[in-house]
Amino acid sequence: MVQIPETFSPSQGLLDDKIILVTGATGGFGKAISLACAGHGASVILLARNLRLTEALYDEIENAGYPKPAIYPMNLEGATEHDYQELAKNIDQEFGRLDGLIHCAAMLGTPTPFEHSDTETWYQVHQVNLHAAYLLTRSVISLLKQSKQASLVFITDDKKTAYWDAYMVSKQGVVAMAQLLAAEFEGSSLHVNWVNPGKTRTALQLSAFPAADNNLLPVPADHAKLFLYLMSDELEENGDSFTP
Repeated sequence: MVQIPETFSPSQGLLDDKIILVTGATGGFGKAISLACAGHGASVILLARNLRLTEALYDEIENAGYPKPAIYPMNLEGATEHDYQELAKNIDQEFGRLDGLIHCAAMLGTPTPFEHSDTETWYQVHQVNLHAAYLLTRSVISLLKQSKQASLVFITDDKKTAYWDAYMVSKQGVVAMAQLLAAEFEGSSLHVNWVNPGKTRTALQLSAFPAADNNLLPVPADHAKLFLYLMSDELEENGDSFTP
């Protein structure tokens, strides 16, 4: 795993004029990353399923005096290929390019022995964690290629333990997809990397381990510097797994 350079210090205008799409924008990581990117000059496209929470985040960004964000309501669990194509078309018409995409949306599912696993949950978790990432990324690849330097980032998890069937398999699939894309775009203007943030105090962590002492864990905002680096023009790495 790789860490950001010790010399990296994000300036206020680090992401000026960049267009960055964040999925799961109202979740723990999504909200923290959206606020950080907007606070450093980016125009953030907030993709999330809960319109009320998305509008509240929009207001928070605008009231802070950051660049005006864009709202794109979408439920990844039910989104179709056509929905992603329409999203790409709208981004193209509005901005003409995409400088960054950060996949924050995730679904945990229910821990259970494999032999008793639920088929519906299996499909739902894979739809949100893996299939949505595939369909969205494929739809906006051409827009990312329009950028002078674009960055594609996946958030992963190394939960390789028993009982996390759908979640574990879907997240390993995300890593494999990221590795594939990094190899295909090696030497191009598109950098592909993935982040394993480790245990962080998010809704998923609280749901997975409610009895743990989660108050001692870092919060997503504590990792914002890493994602700012990955979205910046200072990024040189491609095909690497980052950790805070």
